[in-house]
Amino acid sequence: MIRARAEVEALTPYVAPLEGRRPMLRLDFNESTVGPSPRVLEAIRSLPPDAYGAYPEYAGLNAAYAESVGVPERHVEAFNGVDAAIRAIFDAYGEKGSTFLTTAPTFGYYAPCAQQQGMVIDEVLYPDDLRFPLGAITRKLESRPRLLFICNPNNPTGTLVEPTTLVALARSAAQTLVVVDELYVAFTGQSVVPLARELANVVALQSLSKAAGLAALRLGFAVGHPTIVERLRRVTGPYDINMFAVVAGKAALADPAYTQRYVADVLAAREWTIGELRRLGVRCAGEGGNYLLVWPPGDCEGAVRALRDQGILGRSMAKKPVIDGSFRLTIGTPADMQRFVSAFSTVAAP
Repeated sequence: MIRARAEVEALTPYVAPLEGRRPMLRLDFNESTVGPSPRVLEAIRSLPPDAYGAYPEYAGLNAAYAESVGVPERHVEAFNGVDAAIRAIFDAYGEKGSTFLTTAPTFGYYAPCAQQQGMVIDEVLYPDDLRFPLGAITRKLESRPRLLFICNPNNPTGTLVEPTTLVALARSAAQTLVVVDELYVAFTGQSVVPLARELANVVALQSLSKAAGLAALRLGFAVGHPTIVERLRRVTGPYDINMFAVVAGKAALADPAYTQRYVADVLAAREWTIGELRRLGVRCAGEGGNYLLVWPPGDCEGAVRALRDQGILGRSMAKKPVIDGSFRLTIGTPADMQRFVSAFSTVAAP
């Protein structure tokens, strides 16, 4: 057998259990439960046959996203989902032996990317109350880590940090590239982009997967200083994004009202769900995003299985630091959450 690089041989890959989910109420991966704007479907269906046989064209995509977030086009680059943007950041900036700083628990794809580059991983645990460990992160930055990743709001804890706090961290650590994963920004309305777009050590990651309902098509964006964006472009393939994603992305961005209505429905459903969980005496947490952490009474794994038996999926957080014993619950529409609460009431009953 031909062995891969030592870092790859030692790697435990990030694997998400995605098969067999579509017939169920998918409250496990923070996806949209309603899908994209009808304009997206119309745009895809209108593609002529010759579009399938040609390499994709990207003109207008970065410009459309840049306009939606209020920055010049040179500050934006599209990727085959935010996962590809994350990988590009590690490819461009992840020097072997340098330090990758982040929090724990957080999105599980960061660490494998750092391991592939031979980086030293330094994780700061969230406290039991799940507040952002600002003091510890600030002290760690004094040693000049190469990369700092902050998921905001953090997946899975839901912890939300003020953009002014994140920009202050970046200003205090000019030798560290600060990456703010803002995948759920549509649900929080809080972004570092307006404050940090001229900083040469900050990049924000955003996506059309969640609120816009394009998860299957994989379309994400890096928003930051042009020098960062240009370096990321250097390590990205020429045709990484498919034509369907390009067409769908433009159509979704042309219909912001659709996304805004869905976000409003989700936020209302989240508040209602929190109230119902509290009525049941069940602990939950989550300041931002379209998800909560839920601590069911008794065995969490058993609760997740019982919900699955009723056609509802949640994501167990078993064995994760700080949040073991909980499951992550995606917030869908009010009707989705009424179905969940009805099922969970039987699961959580004494």
